[in-house]
Amino acid sequence: MQNTEDEIKMVEVVAALIWDKDKFLICQRPAHKARGLLWEFVGGKMEKGETKEQTLVRECKEELAVTLEVGDVFMEVVHEYPDMIVNLTLFNATIADGMPQLIEHNDLKWITCEEIPEYHFCPADTEILKELAKGKRA
Repeated sequence: MQNTEDEIKMVEVVAALIWDKDKFLICQRPAHKARGLLWEFVGGKMEKGETKEQTLVRECKEELAVTLEVGDVFMEVVHEYPDMIVNLTLFNATIADGMPQLIEHNDLKWITCEEIPEYHFCPADTEILKELAKGKRA
């Protein structure tokens, strides 16, 4: 059975809010991917049999070559894109081992909450960014 165009897929996505003192890590999506060159929190789609925490550790190893220590949930949002609905869980996290490398992304930056308006983020991150702009932290 084929999907009709009006059936939009729900995708479970996890991401990391990684702090270093007063700055947090953001990554710029590759130009060739959906929502190319927009900024986001590092993470990705869950695979069958994985917990959210396992997904986050795997994705950060693959995309940044770092080992994460995953903390509690910072925030959960649901966002509907034209091609999918994203259920995004953002975890507080710290880098336990390694330095972030540009493997998957176009660029990465450590920014303060005050610098948020200088970057164009994926629409799914809007509510999260509002909370960060208010000074909400782990």
